[in-house]
Amino acid sequence: MPLTQAVIDNVANAAIDYHMDRGQTFAQHIQEKPLLNAMRSSQQTFPGGKGELTVRPIFETQSNLEGFDSDDTLSFTNPTPIKEAKYPWKMLHLGITMTTDELLRDGISVVDTNGKNVKMHNQRELTMLANILETKLEDMTEGWSSGMNEMLWQDGAQDSKEVPGIQYLIADDPTTGVVGGIDRAVQPLWRNRAFVGTPGTGNGVRINTGTSALIRFLRQQVRQLRRYGSPSLLILCGSKALERLEEEVDAKGTYTQSGFGGKQEISMGEISLKGLGTFKYDPTLDDLGRDDFMYFIDTKNIKLRPIEGEDMKKHYPARPHDKMVLYRSMTWAGGLTARQLNTSMVVQVFPAN
Repeated sequence: MPLTQAVIDNVANAAIDYHMDRGQTFAQHIQEKPLLNAMRSSQQTFPGGKGELTVRPIFETQSNLEGFDSDDTLSFTNPTPIKEAKYPWKMLHLGITMTTDELLRDGISVVDTNGKNVKMHNQRELTMLANILETKLEDMTEGWSSGMNEMLWQDGAQDSKEVPGIQYLIADDPTTGVVGGIDRAVQPLWRNRAFVGTPGTGNGVRINTGTSALIRFLRQQVRQLRRYGSPSLLILCGSKALERLEEEVDAKGTYTQSGFGGKQEISMGEISLKGLGTFKYDPTLDDLGRDDFMYFIDTKNIKLRPIEGEDMKKHYPARPHDKMVLYRSMTWAGGLTARQLNTSMVVQVFPAN
């Protein structure tokens, strides 16, 4: 029995509302996306109307203490230490469509009655329609989450209409380049910590199971990353970087003698370092050819900033009068900002000689 266009619209609207609002959009898909999950969980909205997102870092104290005696002339300072960093905000869109031809091939006939009342149809037809939509919406949400996740990892060079991501803020060479309008060649406090490149010619770290070179290096970095504040660090690693850290930990691990009888547990639990956090695997780093990298991202100072009311905004466009199709889409508008960079770090980990 045929379905009306009004019924199709109602089912589509209900399906997209349920699918996008049930709170599992980014947790159950093809690959885990810890960066996207962390950025969205700590994001801060801002009102629209401005051309750029602005933060105001301070790099120096301009007031000076001085000694004086008797009738010495005293000096006064008018402090003006505030600088401005500006970041662009961008608009993103993802949409899907469904045609009556697709429905017909699945055994569902659609009648466009322009809102005329019709009798209810059997439940099977609605279930079949919901199944079609579920498949499309699963593809839509995975496309959205994987696209957002990859964008947040990149430096913005891939598309000028996308938001510059983590590699823009946390650079392999932070001594050059302009971030947020501030030249890092001139302002050293606007630089992330970076240890990248083959040891000997670069600053990357080579593991050594005898000396625990990587572990000792990371312990040293605790003090440096906390030198200018108390960062809230998200530590994301490519597979090789994490495996090399595990190799050093395994070499120095403590084992108990319990014999070989019964079940033998050979796994290793999560690795953490007091003062830094827990080392987590991010599959996207493997996809980007950065499987030997570790990123220490200060989520207290690096924020995803959607415009208020424009975070994953759902749209239900009307069907064109000359096409038997159904459209549904989602948009997002916002940016990624950093108000402090010297509390974040990137490290490239090399195998033992």
